[in-house]
Amino acid sequence: MAAAPVWSVDPRTGKQREQVAVEATAQEVDTVVRAAHAARGSLADRTVRAAFLRTAAEKLEAAKEHLVEVADAETALGPVRLNGELARTCYQLRSFAGIVEEGAFLDVVINHPDSDATPPVPDLRRYKVPLGVVAVYSASNFPFAFSVAGGDTASALAAGNPVVVKSHPDHPALSELVAKVLRTAAVAHGIPVDVLGLVHGFEAGVELIKHPLVAAAGFTGSIRGGRALFDAAAARPVPIPFHGELGSLNPVVVTEAAAAERAEAIGAGLAGSMTMGVGQFCVKPGLVLVPSGAAGDGLLKSLTDAVSDTEAGVLLDHRMRDNFIAGVAERTALPEVDSPVTPGAGGEHTVSAGFLTVPAARLAAEGPHDLLLEECFGPVTVVARYEDDGEVGAVLSRLPGNLTATVQLSEEEAAGQGRGGEILAELTPLAGRVLVNGWPTGVAVAPAQHHGGPYPATTSTSTSVGGTAIERWLRPVAYQGTPAALLPPELRDDNPLGLPRRFNNHLER
Repeated sequence: MAAAPVWSVDPRTGKQREQVAVEATAQEVDTVVRAAHAARGSLADRTVRAAFLRTAAEKLEAAKEHLVEVADAETALGPVRLNGELARTCYQLRSFAGIVEEGAFLDVVINHPDSDATPPVPDLRRYKVPLGVVAVYSASNFPFAFSVAGGDTASALAAGNPVVVKSHPDHPALSELVAKVLRTAAVAHGIPVDVLGLVHGFEAGVELIKHPLVAAAGFTGSIRGGRALFDAAAARPVPIPFHGELGSLNPVVVTEAAAAERAEAIGAGLAGSMTMGVGQFCVKPGLVLVPSGAAGDGLLKSLTDAVSDTEAGVLLDHRMRDNFIAGVAERTALPEVDSPVTPGAGGEHTVSAGFLTVPAARLAAEGPHDLLLEECFGPVTVVARYEDDGEVGAVLSRLPGNLTATVQLSEEEAAGQGRGGEILAELTPLAGRVLVNGWPTGVAVAPAQHHGGPYPATTSTSTSVGGTAIERWLRPVAYQGTPAALLPPELRDDNPLGLPRRFNNHLER
């Protein structure tokens, strides 16, 4: 049987642009993974690794015009958004280069023998080593930042692991171009091109997670797809870590005092956040608890005005468009669900933004309205009108894990008066990032960032954004009683590499 072609498709028209590749067979996946495994030693030198990451950023920037053109043709996300996303991707690569050079991620700990301790402590030296080949599954909605050169790839390479990327079918041409750029950067530093592999096709993704030389995986996508891969990773003869970002509702609580104080601003801010990128952000606010009464009515008027002014947009592919239209129709058919601005088909290839309203009491107990507590990918949000604080707590208690949770407070509440602290305490168990008087869309690449959350937001407790994302691809090793001549240089007393470390229970700086 001939290999299935991989086509680049224009989501604005639904027409095929060009054949990019063919779907990889099981044998081809095996070849790519084995080549990556053989290249792992080329990343051992941290100086070379950091230089490789910086050169990758430079070469991506040099090819920016063409890359953005192809990305826009495949995703319809627009050059402004895509230029910003590429800049973020390059910044992220450089950030990891700095982390590699600093060396704190190795978590070096040295204990000399202590016979007076209970029990006695032998000579112990601990640091972290790379896991091996990392499989990365690209996301549809971030063709740069969560794809071939995105955070999973950058952090895995920074940790010293070769990577095999399973490209997303929504941007295969861009994936090939970016992979070529990264391979060129690798060669510039004497690193084999096989340190970055790329495969296409659904079955290739299945074969990749099963391959015995794949040591870990990173995924960004749907709950259904991510859970299937997560289960496959656990079912292997040798299970492997699977760091998946699967889905998130990203609840927002608006207090009555906040609505009374700045209804117009909150409504406009919500509209901007929920329609950003045509509602295709993983941190889009999908459920908003708004008080009943005049203050909440004012917020909904502002939201209605702002959403009504939003132009129809193109989703990443027509399958997503069909799912969005069907999902909205299923939700609006529920009792007591209204749509002040009805989302749905905006044209043959577009969708229009909107929002739904429902009494919060409908969400406080199990029933058909549970559908409203599931993510609907696209430019729609659910506004639940609550009568009192008890209804807010009842709804929050029923939510699954999320990437983010937000509270909009009044000026007095933000200063510590009222229930602000109580609401934060209710939101903290639900999410990996809790926001006050902000909006969750926009995930800064920063050392303190955490982009993850309780299941099903993610399948692990780690982050996929920020410096600590590197920790996913490392494992600790302790050497006991090892002669100095045999120790890795990172663990020697004289610290020849100048690494941050904890030496005999004291943190050296």
